[in-house]
Amino acid sequence: MSAVILKNEQEPPRHAAVTPMEMLQIAVEQGADLDKLTKLMDLQERWEANQARKEFTAAFAAFKSEAVKIIKNTEVKDGPLRGKFHANLFDVVVAVTPFLSKHGLSMSWNITKDEKDWLEVTCMLRHVGGHSESVAMGSGPDAGPGRNAIQARASAKSYLERYTATAILGLAAQDADDDGDGGRKGAEPEGYDQWATDMEAVADEGINRLQAVWKTSAGAFKNYVTKNDVAWWESLKVKAQKVQS
Repeated sequence: MSAVILKNEQEPPRHAAVTPMEMLQIAVEQGADLDKLTKLMDLQERWEANQARKEFTAAFAAFKSEAVKIIKNTEVKDGPLRGKFHANLFDVVVAVTPFLSKHGLSMSWNITKDEKDWLEVTCMLRHVGGHSESVAMGSGPDAGPGRNAIQARASAKSYLERYTATAILGLAAQDADDDGDGGRKGAEPEGYDQWATDMEAVADEGINRLQAVWKTSAGAFKNYVTKNDVAWWESLKVKAQKVQS
């Protein structure tokens, strides 16, 4: 009976990857010249930046897995959108901050352009590892009824902070549930509030103009109206019919 002899071949030793910092330390010990040390320092900086970017990407992916919900809790008290709900800056910050902090992320804003007729806000999203990304958006002062110059700029700043926050986080607000019956309404299409405001103004031009603009409006807006805002649309047509031709 022949015996089977198993031969264990020893695997070659695996060496851990040497980081630029370790290479720099070795170079210093060996008395490397300044030029070589400078190049190694630059390499270390690039390596650290790349590591920070990877950590940021992993943290942001974990944040997105939380399925953060921004609820439209703030009711519009006056104007053409009276009675509708939207998410203001406070609603956004309260919804996202606990989950950002959980994954080592933070968000802040800077005014990066401050001119008389133009305001630009930049939203910064930072990770504790050092990497950051930003989104900027600008607009003129939000000169609504009864607002002075300072209030108009403050309103525009608040809007820009809210929109840049949701843009950099890739989030959108949703309607709140109404005693578990599916909510007040379905989710509004992007840009619906502004479209509704514009339609209020168009109604002042008469029913023919209103119907013409309705026909050319986005299908998503019209579908939302027929399912959720029929009463508003009917009142708008009544208003337009009263306009003298």
